[in-house]
Amino acid sequence: MTNPLLTAIDLPSFAAIQPEHVEPAIDHLLTANRAAIEQLLAASAEPTWDMLIQPLEELDDRLNRAWSPVSHLNAVQDSPTLRAAYNACLPKLSAYHTELGQHQGLYQAYQRIANGPEYARLDAAQRKVIDDALRDFRLSGIALPPEQRARYKGIQQELASLSAKFSENTLDATQAWNKHLTDEAQLAGLPESARALACQTAEQRGLGGWLLTLELPSYLPVLNYADDRELRRELYSAYCTRASDQGPNAGQWDNGPVIEQILALRHELAQLLGFRDYCEDSLATKMADSPDRVLDFLNDLARRAKSQAQREFAELQAFAREQFSAPALEAWDIGYYAEKLRLHRYQLSQEEVRPYFPITRVLPGLFTVAERLFGVTIRTLEGVETWHPDVQVYEIVDAAGVQRGRFYLDLYARPHKRGGAWMNGCLARRRLGDAVRTPAAYLVCNFSPPVGHDPALLTHSEVVTMFHEFGHGLHHLLTTVDYLPVTGIHGVEWDAVELPSQFLENWCWSREALAGLTGHYQTGKSLPDELYQRMLAAKHFQAGILMVRQLEFSLFDFRLHRDYDPARGGRVREVLDTVRQQVAVIFPPDWNRFPNAFTHIFSGGYAAGYYSYKWAEVLAADAFSAFEENGIFDAATGARFRENILEVGGSRPALASFVAFRGREPQIEPLLRLSGIAG
Repeated sequence: MTNPLLTAIDLPSFAAIQPEHVEPAIDHLLTANRAAIEQLLAASAEPTWDMLIQPLEELDDRLNRAWSPVSHLNAVQDSPTLRAAYNACLPKLSAYHTELGQHQGLYQAYQRIANGPEYARLDAAQRKVIDDALRDFRLSGIALPPEQRARYKGIQQELASLSAKFSENTLDATQAWNKHLTDEAQLAGLPESARALACQTAEQRGLGGWLLTLELPSYLPVLNYADDRELRRELYSAYCTRASDQGPNAGQWDNGPVIEQILALRHELAQLLGFRDYCEDSLATKMADSPDRVLDFLNDLARRAKSQAQREFAELQAFAREQFSAPALEAWDIGYYAEKLRLHRYQLSQEEVRPYFPITRVLPGLFTVAERLFGVTIRTLEGVETWHPDVQVYEIVDAAGVQRGRFYLDLYARPHKRGGAWMNGCLARRRLGDAVRTPAAYLVCNFSPPVGHDPALLTHSEVVTMFHEFGHGLHHLLTTVDYLPVTGIHGVEWDAVELPSQFLENWCWSREALAGLTGHYQTGKSLPDELYQRMLAAKHFQAGILMVRQLEFSLFDFRLHRDYDPARGGRVREVLDTVRQQVAVIFPPDWNRFPNAFTHIFSGGYAAGYYSYKWAEVLAADAFSAFEENGIFDAATGARFRENILEVGGSRPALASFVAFRGREPQIEPLLRLSGIAG
């Protein structure tokens, strides 16, 4: 039987990929790669780029081409058999990558290139590949004695399995809970779009009435609009205790022990490598040069934002008490009364805006923004196989008519699909002989699906999310770098990788951009100027509260890893409580277990790095200020951003790329202004 994961085709054949293909394909590739690496080293007495690095890149790419669709399907089309196959391969892949990182022969070959005449003949991107590889060898424990190298390898395998377990527990806990309603009175306050989704969800499961779930398109409208306080409390309790020892499914899929194991292993790993803690290990590949620099940055933002957040929360409490005779606000009341206050103060509800953002207008409008900014054209690609009927495929073509990238767009929430929104690479740009392989990306969201015959209607915040992920996609797809380790987002410092995504969000507020993004799904009328003005007026509504919430996540993540003590364990709740005392203005109940579903830092690559969102937001806001100065769609400024940020990818340090675009180092003032934080 032909294994589709081993077939040298371009885009994946998703329908042909079955769980039983996964482990044999990965086993075959790992065995073949190991043998090929030894042959390359034996044949290269004096290693060169063409004789060693380029063939190694081909081996890495071959493995990535097989694993990428498997990893992707595991996230968007989870099943017990696929999950088992995926998990069986994780320790094998971890062991392989650790072996390469600790391979003395490879390390010495890279050193010989770096120290020999070949290095001077390489271009800047190639030299960055060599430099990054030597750094990564050191971070893989190449200098450790054999026993410690073996322990490093074991830790990495355990961490790969534990991270997958954390993600699976979160998904299972999310999907295990639902609330079936048969009394329409319980839906009071919910917008029609949320009611229709709940009705459709019930029908899809063979039920009458309405079905609420913990998927965000179902959960958030209840927290923000449901008049039934007990219903809000019930959903909040279920959501905020997922995968924990609390709540309706207490003890099932509990991520508490998983967190403790992950933290202990990360700390041990960092100390094996000679670092004080995992934060120092994490920052070895980031822009920020020390843990103190990160903490100073976060603490400074907290100092600037907290007093504003306190005022905003006091205003919310007074409003709820005076206008609704509300009791002391609990966590499940915050969103509800915040929406009431937004409506009272600005005569604006997020639901009032939603009809003007049908996906049939938002998507072409997003493409138009990218086309005007970066001189490209985006068009549908027909006949490309996908993993679900809702998925669409597009190509990006430059001004010369050259295809620069392809991307899959999977927009809607559904069962067996991981929550959240993300961009992942499907194929990276590479030079293949005289040709260049066009990159491809997966862009995934979890929006409310179309209901009945109407198109999907997005909230403005969902529009912002779509722009965010598309910015990541452009970073991956518009690269002109031909070397796998530094093409697109590869090789970009983690705390700079959010720059293009957060940068592009700003066009969601541009009147000129919104003219092409909006059109009432029934009448076709563009967003009225009066409504736009109310949106602008409300743009910074509770900006302080939003800022300190993100700082709470960032500081919790960083201090959890910075202050870890093996003798005392993770002390997760203690650390979180300490951080909240410093920055928070809203304190959830003691039984809230938010860390147990904090996938970003326990299974999503942001460990000791969640601060990256704020760090990169400084870069993004300052980059956008160049367009404020020159014109929101200024072609020359767009071309400079494309050439100096998007196209160079990881081929040079992110700070150098930013300075090349902006003409100076980043400043924090644009972030404060665009975030609505007063000084």
